[in-house]
Amino acid sequence: MATPRFYAVINNEGMMMNLQYIADNGGNRIAVILPIEEYKQILNELEELESIRAYDAAKASKDETIPFDQAVEEIERARSK
Repeated sequence: MATPRFYAVINNEGMMMNLQYIADNGGNRIAVILPIEEYKQILNELEELESIRAYDAAKASKDETIPFDQAVEEIERARSK
């Protein structure tokens, strides 16, 4: 049977993360349990990272760019047809 073990880990921003690892009988970590607030924080940071990567990809793209207001107008025009 797997045994939970508690560890406190400092992430790269210097914040304490309260993790529990589930280990198999051989002591190999097979799962992680963390408080829901820390999980939500990780999800928010991943979403922000995804936005940054999308921005970087768009910036590096050779695609034509148009002003935001123009894009909204074109979308609204296409919806009304």
